Amino acid sequence: MSSPTLGEFAGTLILIVLGDGVVAGVLLKHSKSENAGWMAITTGWAMAVMAGVFTAMAFGSPDGHLNPAVTLGAAVLSGDYSKVLPYSAAQLAGAFAGAVVVWLHYLPHWKLTTNADAKLGVFCTAPAIRSAGANLTSEIIGTFVLALVAAAIFSNRVAVAGLTPGLGPFLVGALVWGIGLSLGGPTGYAINPARDLGPRIMHAILPIPGKGGSDWAYSWVPVVGPVVGGVLGAYAAKWLFL
Repeated sequence: MSSPTLGEFAGTLILIVLGDGVVAGVLLKHSKSENAGWMAITTGWAMAVMAGVFTAMAFGSPDGHLNPAVTLGAAVLSGDYSKVLPYSAAQLAGAFAGAVVVWLHYLPHWKLTTNADAKLGVFCTAPAIRSAGANLTSEIIGTFVLALVAAAIFSNRVAVAGLTPGLGPFLVGALVWGIGLSLGGPTGYAINPARDLGPRIMHAILPIPGKGGSDWAYSWVPVVGPVVGGVLGAYAAKWLFL
């Protein structure tokens, strides 16, 4: 059984299981990877993207977007907007399911972790310095880089130079790793509305002891910023080299 929407669901589920999973390992008490740090988180998320894209493709999505901002950017490039709503819905549903898996996987650790912010940080992003304008700009820039460089990786100029089939997901994972290391400090680099909003909703729903609020006042930033950045990056790619 395979279909493009099933692929986007399954790929995003794996993205969140491995991405939020590495954050849980670093932040939750008595995990063997507790306090492993930013390098572990950015590396884990890079591998999560790679694994998610391969999974999406295997389950039937030829695109492996895993990200509504990427889907919208691809629509800008192609002029075909028919995938935006079904892909985005599948990606959000996959993020819901992935967040539940992470919650189950670390089930004994939630009670032992007293820091409510750490628990929230497993599921979604938060700014290092809270400033709506600066935080929004950071998310726009990060997703702009994602959309622009991803378009470059799969452009005819690069493909003609000899891009090996199947190499794309590794390169996109490396791109996300670079974004996390270089641009992730201010906001935690959501760069994906489904990645942030889906698990944030599950944080609000799941019975996590001592979890605190889900920071809905900030939640629009990692949704609006990536959408704007993805569209701008796609337009830049279209004008400059596609």
